[in-house]
Amino acid sequence: MSNINVTIRMDEELKKQADLLFNELGFNLSTAFNIFVRQAIREQSIPFMITKHQPNAETLAAIEEVQRMKEDPSVGKSYSSAKQMMEDLLA
Repeated sequence: MSNINVTIRMDEELKKQADLLFNELGFNLSTAFNIFVRQAIREQSIPFMITKHQPNAETLAAIEEVQRMKEDPSVGKSYSSAKQMMEDLLA
């Protein structure tokens, strides 16, 4: 199988960031692009979900709060039963 050159236009800063990431992973941008294309062909779709939804500040804060609670269970409330939790929520 012979190789051909493909030209891709992208923002200079984006390329720098991609080069850093892929070098840390042990390959270059060309290899990363080939991996992407092969996976897209294999799946017959873009190999990851593309959405326009991004978490807002409130959601990001909630995610961070959950992470803190996972790391330190004493953060936040705990309940011994669902009934106790519902009573607290409805009070």
